[in-house]
Amino acid sequence: QVQLVESGGGLVQSGGSLTLSCVFYGGNSALYVMGWYRQAPGVQRELVARITSGGSTDYADSVKDRFTISRDKGTVYLQMNSLKPEDTAAYYCNSEHVGTRQQYWGEGTQVTVSS
Repeated sequence: QVQLVESGGGLVQSGGSLTLSCVFYGGNSALYVMGWYRQAPGVQRELVARITSGGSTDYADSVKDRFTISRDKGTVYLQMNSLKPEDTAAYYCNSEHVGTRQQYWGEGTQVTVSS
């Protein structure tokens, strides 16, 4: 059973930086597209960024040029720079199998950006 364990959330001032990490357990991570989603209160969960095992990336327009997703074996990172109050949300790690499209989610880590 795949398990995703996130870390790195916290409170930061506007303009600051944070790095989120997500460790993949229980399978071959190379068979999964890894991504980060976020959800603010009362808002639908949205894709932030995702990365294939080959390193291809995809970003939401709202975070392009500020956030960078990367992966190293079974860990995926989200480097967040120039944070804004509107980036405040619970951030969830996601994995999707490239063949079956089976998805797994982490429990989430809170990011709060103060103005």
